[in-house]
Amino acid sequence: MKYLTGFAAFWWDFIVGDSIALAIGGVGVLVLGALLVRSGYPGVAEITLPVIVMSTLVASLVRR
Repeated sequence: MKYLTGFAAFWWDFIVGDSIALAIGGVGVLVLGALLVRSGYPGVAEITLPVIVMSTLVASLVRR
């Protein structure tokens, strides 16, 4: 059981690290990108996803 908890703790620290907001923003961008591409709007994904990523990064820096 300790190997399982250690494995989970590693991935939590690797993905979340210091900021849960960045982790949620990153997962949200991936999900939104997948939805946009699967629905037939890859051009929209190319424009909006970098804007969302930059907004998430700026918001996490301003919050500190």
